[in-house]
Amino acid sequence: MESNVLDLLPIRRGHFRFESGYHGEIWLDLDRLFASPRRIAPLARELARRLSEHNVEAVVGPLVGGAFLAQMIAANLEAEFAYAEPEAPAADRRLYSVAYRLPNTLAPLLNGKRVAIVDDAVNAGSALRGTFHALVAAGAKPAVAGALIVLSETARPFLAANGLVLEGLVTLATPLWAPEVCPLCARRAPLDSPP
Repeated sequence: MESNVLDLLPIRRGHFRFESGYHGEIWLDLDRLFASPRRIAPLARELARRLSEHNVEAVVGPLVGGAFLAQMIAANLEAEFAYAEPEAPAADRRLYSVAYRLPNTLAPLLNGKRVAIVDDAVNAGSALRGTFHALVAAGAKPAVAGALIVLSETARPFLAANGLVLEGLVTLATPLWAPEVCPLCARRAPLDSPP
């Protein structure tokens, strides 16, 4: 399974600032995963199989890649589907400053339902956290999280504190640093722009 996922992704090395505010040295071109739905379908089926053990009634993913994957998994599970949209980040650029919201037309449909939160990749878990908070605000019951790729352990304490496990197909351990302790910043390496 690992080679199937990673073979579909170009990996770029450099100095990157992620949505979470953390810095890291690897950027994955996740958009390429969804360029050929036929190629990613077996991966979505496998993740759906793992998530099915958690008796979810809906699958929700953050835009963009998480939503594409969530829709594929919802179809496999014959569950409902929804997505969460990022809102403008706070101006202070603190960690986890991007909030997510559910569309007003979809949020009421999730009230009281057990939900799987799905993303294409989980690094610090910013999109996962934001989606979790949006679901709780809508009265949903987040039951499990899933991802094709898990890049760091940074999200696990948040998940554990909220009673969620993370079902991932592949682990690609990469370091993350808060900006004030980033060794790349200490070497004055400029931030690279994602492609």
